[in-house]
Amino acid sequence: MADLATPNLPSRDFAATSRFYAALGFGEDWRDEGWMILTRGDLKVEFFPHPDLDPSTSCFSCCFRLDDLDSFYAACKSAGLAESCMGQPRLHPPQMEDSGLRIAALIDPDGTLIRLIQN
Repeated sequence: MADLATPNLPSRDFAATSRFYAALGFGEDWRDEGWMILTRGDLKVEFFPHPDLDPSTSCFSCCFRLDDLDSFYAACKSAGLAESCMGQPRLHPPQMEDSGLRIAALIDPDGTLIRLIQN
């Protein structure tokens, strides 16, 4: 097995988080009262309970490095996520950055910033 790192992100409510990510194609691999693991293909995201989190002040983030950014972004739009500058959940469309990377963004219902980066 190759080396692997997985983001550990907050969830105010595991059931709500699971429903949100299921609409993006993630399934539950593990869930108990203290931990939840969701996967979509090779993407794996782990969640810990944080019931008092204020999504508007969250500073949690991670990156999904994707072979097909456009496909994942389309799945987000198909799930009903809006492109917006405020609120959560929301999307920011892909752009070519000064770094030479093509990057989009997803803000989940708990205010976590997920950078979507084209491999």
